[in-house]
Amino acid sequence: QVQPVESGGGLVQAGGSLRLSCAASGNNFGGYSVGWFRQAPGKDREFGAAIRFSGTSTLYSDSLKGRVTISRDSAKKTVYLQMNDLKPEDTAIYYCAASNKYYSSDSYYTVEETYDYWGQGTQVTVSS
Repeated sequence: QVQPVESGGGLVQAGGSLRLSCAASGNNFGGYSVGWFRQAPGKDREFGAAIRFSGTSTLYSDSLKGRVTISRDSAKKTVYLQMNDLKPEDTAIYYCAASNKYYSSDSYYTVEETYDYWGQGTQVTVSS
C-alpha cells in the first residue's frame, strides 16, 4: 500500500511556473500508475495528468496539455508535475492519486474511480 503526499503548491503570478511533487509514503510507486487531479472552488474535481506504472505512457487533459509535464524519478519514489504558463483558471487544490489497477485502455486512468490512494492536496493559486 502506498500513501501519496503532495507538496510544491503556492502562489504564483499568471505566466509563472510551479513544480508539484507527489512522494510515496510507505512504499514506492513501483507497480502504480499515478494521476494528478484538481478541484477549483465550486467545481467538481477533474483529471489533469497521469503516468502509467510502466512510466512510458503519459496522459494529459486538454486544459493542461502543452503546459504541463508529468514525470517520475528513477527510484519511483516521487512523481512530479511541472506546470508552466500558469493561468488564473489553474487555481485549484491539486491532488495526487495512485492506482495499482491495470487496464489496457489509457482512458481509465483519467477517472477518479480508478485510483484508490489519495493525498491531502496542495493549493495552487495563480494571480492575474
